[in-house]
Amino acid sequence: MSMKKTDLAKNLAKKIDGKMKSSVAPQRFAQGSAKLKEKIEPKSKPTAPKLVPVSCRLPAELVNRLRDRAVGHEGGISALVTQAVEQWLGSTDANE
Repeated sequence: MSMKKTDLAKNLAKKIDGKMKSSVAPQRFAQGSAKLKEKIEPKSKPTAPKLVPVSCRLPAELVNRLRDRAVGHEGGISALVTQAVEQWLGSTDANE
């Protein structure tokens, strides 16, 4: 006598259920998961400072002077502008 398709599916489900109940949970899901987390945390890389794009309108003459100086600067135009803004903010904080 052949089995119906639904009976075959039920038997397969019983087999799978039995295998799942008899198997042990892997360490990554059981108590060993805390140990894995401890191992992962020290390896995290230090975060780099977040850079935010800023746009502004500057006179063409000032932009040309800025480009000329940025050619010889180590970090390029972004580092040069950062340095200039930090100096300006430092000087305005001292005046207040």
